Amino acid sequence: MLKKAVKKLQPYIPEEPLSVLEKKVGVANIVRLSANENPFGTSPKVKEAVVNWQFNDARYYPDGDARNLRQAVADYLQVQPEQLLFGCGLDEIIELISRSFLEVNDEVLEPWPTFSEYKLHAEIEGATVVDVPILTNGKFDLEALAKGITAKTKLIWLCNPNNPTGTYLSVVALRQFLQQVPPNVLVLIDEAYIDFVTSAKQPSALPLLKEFSNLLLLRTFSKVYGLANFRVGYAVVPPILIASMQAVRLPYNLNSLSQLAAQAALADQAFIQQTVVRVEQARQSWTEFLKQQGLKFYPSQTNFIFFAAPNALKLKDYLLQHGFLVRGGLRPDWLRVTFGTVAQNKQLQHLISTFYAS
Repeated sequence: MLKKAVKKLQPYIPEEPLSVLEKKVGVANIVRLSANENPFGTSPKVKEAVVNWQFNDARYYPDGDARNLRQAVADYLQVQPEQLLFGCGLDEIIELISRSFLEVNDEVLEPWPTFSEYKLHAEIEGATVVDVPILTNGKFDLEALAKGITAKTKLIWLCNPNNPTGTYLSVVALRQFLQQVPPNVLVLIDEAYIDFVTSAKQPSALPLLKEFSNLLLLRTFSKVYGLANFRVGYAVVPPILIASMQAVRLPYNLNSLSQLAAQAALADQAFIQQTVVRVEQARQSWTEFLKQQGLKFYPSQTNFIFFAAPNALKLKDYLLQHGFLVRGGLRPDWLRVTFGTVAQNKQLQHLISTFYAS
């Protein structure tokens, strides 16, 4: 029989394939700007690497330790290779963390709103999730988070920059917060969108790993690297914890093509920098547009923006009927829009202004 915690779960609902959605809605060529995917694709070096892969190797299991990718990431981040834990996307890493550390009646602390999978996997393990509402400016209420720590608190999730708000928390602020967290409470900083941050010269919390032994950092190849379909995520884990977490990880969880693609993408930092520049330009465009429209929004440091949209459900449907899928349901009368190409952004902004002018 199902465990009690699973019976009452609300599952994470993934995006429908565009071909299915287009047939259902009756609209051809829908542009999906709801999943924070990279509209600029991925490095051409990835295609070259994948095409040249030895197909005869398909009958072999992949390298269960992802040795080549592990060393490449370790060199890039300047961490020890043994500290890296790879997963089939950050989804698996989040699941693995919950499975490794949480027991029934433990507490998990998180800002809200944030990425819903933190809560999902905590509840599967029978833990209680304590949501701390964000401030009116979209930032984390760090004072309330610190006060929310109890003897039952096991994990604290911080998505930085945060999804869906897009807001960024400085390394200085993170350090001050971590100084208030007991060493037996694990703090998880999800940096899925950290590469898009341009407001700080060194935006990552990576240097804090040397200061706090209860800090774990998460990264993904799905966003700026444009490898969402390949499912490659990883965590930088304190040395004292990595062996136990590797024991929980499923063997051969990252296939050879994914390892190869991630390594090729990582090597092409020139392509990544081009993507960051294009995203920053799109972000400026959306910021100016929403100001002109008089719509409230949170200052984004990601490849998406979260804004208050009166009649959001009608607007979302209106945009879908005109070929654009955006994300709703994260907060009443708010929408999240992933930045597209210059042409897509202009067309979508025109549709939004037309909707509110009518």
